[in-house]
Amino acid sequence: MKFFEQLGRYFIFITQVFRKPEKSAVWFRQFVRELQTLGVNSVGIVILVSIFIGAAITIQTAYNMDNPLYPRYLVSLTTRDTLLLEFSSTIIALILAGKVGSNIASEIGTMRITEQIDALEIMGVNSASFIVSPKVFALVIFMPVLVIISIFVGIIGGWVSAILSGVVTTKDFVYGIQLEFKPFYIPYSLIKSVVYAYIIVTVSAFHGYYAKGGALDVGKSSTKAVVHSSILVLLFDLLLTQLILS
Repeated sequence: MKFFEQLGRYFIFITQVFRKPEKSAVWFRQFVRELQTLGVNSVGIVILVSIFIGAAITIQTAYNMDNPLYPRYLVSLTTRDTLLLEFSSTIIALILAGKVGSNIASEIGTMRITEQIDALEIMGVNSASFIVSPKVFALVIFMPVLVIISIFVGIIGGWVSAILSGVVTTKDFVYGIQLEFKPFYIPYSLIKSVVYAYIIVTVSAFHGYYAKGGALDVGKSSTKAVVHSSILVLLFDLLLTQLILS
């Protein structure tokens, strides 16, 4: 019963979030600020993780294709498709669920327990829309950019690791990257990233918005936000893969 109660509260919360904002100029300034906080500030960790993911996939694939009958360009082809289909969208989303999700939940939770949200509502402001909707649109718009960066950097990381370890030549690596490329994989990955961004922001904001108690409870809300958004990302990864690729 508690699950359905929380689910109903979540959908009521979402209807409040997407109501028309009080002042469009104020909303837009907040939106630009969230682009910087949630999007631009996440570029560094996305680049770092993607380099190591691309390198690890390349080396593992190379050592699992030690049969001389396998052409070496299959290593980079596998790296490319793995990054496009799964890693650059889902793994980055899971990382951002920890980084961005916990930040959103703790920020809004602190506003709740310090009665800043109550003050906004007393002034007649739709607090859910004012606080949360700029975050939703900011990450939904910027998440595909992060995924594209991840794909590009991951392939570069794979190429560097292939050259340094000597498992694949540059010629074979480039040939494998270009071989039988399916353009549909890119929009597929971007569609998933948009859904993941929406899940991360709304679930994290929901837990922060309904936080109660003190600082310890804000920490618990932040932990729940990360866990629940990560589970939903994995669940929707399975659903979207079945719906789009089947």
